[in-house]
Amino acid sequence: MSELPVVPVENPTENRLLGGRVALRQPSRGYRAGLDAALLAAACDAAPGARVIEAGCGAGAVLMVGAARRPGAHFTGVERDAEALALAKENAALNGLADRVEAISGNIDAGFAALGLAPFDAALSNPPFFDDPAALRAPAVEKRGAWMAEAGLASWTMFLLKAVREGGAITLIHRADRLADLLSGLGQGAGSFQVRPIHPFADAPAKRVIVRTIKTGKAPLRLLPPLILHPRNGATKHTPEAEAVLRGEADLPWL
Repeated sequence: MSELPVVPVENPTENRLLGGRVALRQPSRGYRAGLDAALLAAACDAAPGARVIEAGCGAGAVLMVGAARRPGAHFTGVERDAEALALAKENAALNGLADRVEAISGNIDAGFAALGLAPFDAALSNPPFFDDPAALRAPAVEKRGAWMAEAGLASWTMFLLKAVREGGAITLIHRADRLADLLSGLGQGAGSFQVRPIHPFADAPAKRVIVRTIKTGKAPLRLLPPLILHPRNGATKHTPEAEAVLRGEADLPWL
């Protein structure tokens, strides 16, 4: 994977997440963290003292919200884009989390061993959604790294498998139509899969899935109740269940 060109962050915006508890500075243009990051952080069930790694942390949305939700856990983000990495470090200081959250430079395609770190208790990731340049119009330079897995989704699943200890948890959010690829890739060393579909509306197909697996796990796959994001009547932007998750009043639990 080639290094991304440095695109200066001009006039970054500051947004409030988790019901206002978390501040996030991120680029005003290019890739911006959204619903997927919030849902992934809500699915993190790290215990106090656990070490958690996020592959491809961007400006640190999952790191900040995850650390706010899981006090006592320690989070390490890996990011290859220099501008995003700088913002992740800035956000850790901004939220008073620098003692539990760090962001380091790293290339996922180089493998976990290249980081020289001990395996973690848990891993999180929102991998790029595409790995075929012909599948979509070429994204803008500032979005390419977030949208395109240049070495394929398999490089991300392999990184995550190596990043956690035996018995460690791996949690990802991705497109629902890539579920088979996720199960196949992670199944090379993990099991005890749990899958939670994320539907935009109750009567619409799932657009996302959150997948949790345990390294060397042996339990059967479990398909969990879905999360429905929006009501059809338009009375509110989100369903009560989704709103509670986004505000930090509820988690996305695992069995």
